[in-house]
Amino acid sequence: MKSWEEIERNPKFVELVSKRKSLGWTLSAVMLIIYLGFIMLVAYAPKMLGAPLGAGVTTIGIPVGIFVIVSAFILTGIYVSKANAEFDNLTRQIVEESK
Repeated sequence: MKSWEEIERNPKFVELVSKRKSLGWTLSAVMLIIYLGFIMLVAYAPKMLGAPLGAGVTTIGIPVGIFVIVSAFILTGIYVSKANAEFDNLTRQIVEESK
């Protein structure tokens, strides 16, 4: 069994950490922009969000709010998909090499 220092120097481990960090920060930034955009709309354009959507009682704010929630699920799905496809494979290779 290799020591943790040897594993940390493994190029595949360095690649795994780099890719996970990059994807995590990117997806976090996207969600932050979406969420802050929604909050800014609530703060500075409440009348726009309160405008009716068509002839019914639904306002523009409802689909915008749903978009914020759905985008969180989509971004989580993107991370999970990438983790299952690429990160798990790299992790498996690192574990195999460390035996």
